[in-house]
Amino acid sequence: MEEELTKLTNIKQKLLYWQETIIMQLYNEMDQINSELEYEELLEISKYVYMYQLLRARYLLMYHKSNEAFKILKNIQRKLNRLSPYETNLLMHTFGIYYLEKQDYISAIQSFKSIQITVYNNPEYYYHLAVAYHTTQSPMLAYYYAEKAHQYFKNINNYLRVIDAEMLMLIQVKNDFSTDDEIIKRLKNLIKSCELCSALDRKARVLHNLAFEYLRRSNYELASIYYKESMAITDPVSNSYLLSLEGYIRSSLEGGLLPKNELILLAENGFTIAKKMNSLLYIHLFKLLIYLLKCKEKEYHQYLVDKALPMFSKNGFYYLIERSNKELFNYYSTMRLNDQAMEIAKLLIKKLI
Repeated sequence: MEEELTKLTNIKQKLLYWQETIIMQLYNEMDQINSELEYEELLEISKYVYMYQLLRARYLLMYHKSNEAFKILKNIQRKLNRLSPYETNLLMHTFGIYYLEKQDYISAIQSFKSIQITVYNNPEYYYHLAVAYHTTQSPMLAYYYAEKAHQYFKNINNYLRVIDAEMLMLIQVKNDFSTDDEIIKRLKNLIKSCELCSALDRKARVLHNLAFEYLRRSNYELASIYYKESMAITDPVSNSYLLSLEGYIRSSLEGGLLPKNELILLAENGFTIAKKMNSLLYIHLFKLLIYLLKCKEKEYHQYLVDKALPMFSKNGFYYLIERSNKELFNYYSTMRLNDQAMEIAKLLIKKLI
């Protein structure tokens, strides 16, 4: 009996350490503990079984295995009344991360906002909430929660996650044009920090954001250079790669940097990858790019109205919603479709109020 009690105590400690390695993103240690726990027979009959399953789902999401994680989460959700208050909050946190992975940012925010931090006591979720607010174009809230996450990561001496939070904070101040040069400088400093830590995945993200800053300033040549650098160190079958590829094609098109036939091939390649990944967002984005590059103006705007824009609206892609509405307003105005143009104008004015 004493031996069994000791094993249970060890299981609890191992689960807590597993959660710590996941938060710290220590992949080697995280994988090792996962392997050990898979062969732990006592887990299934212990009071820690739900904690294990929740951390297992979180572990799978670290490797973008969202479908496997979702099955676990839905199964646990059916047993909600058996969970401890901490496990209930961990469930909401993990569901939120799942929704981030699926690019459903409105659902992600709803999950994160249901967390009771006094019970959960895991400030890491502030970072995930900041990511969701950033994507839904809520810069003040994104900065607020990114700053809280930044302080937490500093407190636990996790420099790589400090870089994540700092980058998120930095890109929230992009509308303050007096800080443009400072933003560029700080992004380049972050790239050096990533290189010192040999953090290629983070370097790719910073390069992408640097490219976007140059695209925003209509410096298409530098934007295309940094998008290409980001793509070079990113897994080509990933959302991150497709995001940078889309930016690379748009900056090259706007700047007249590559012939259209080359850009069409790039867009078709992006569309093929998106279909392989079953990534609806990028299926829409690359389908639109193909219509745009082939000068199929009518098909482009019809696809935007019928398929892309409803999906952007459902999932909270406010940057894409605003961009799409501006494109539709210009198109309807040019085609003298005044009623449709007026409806879009109302939406744009509402956004400004």
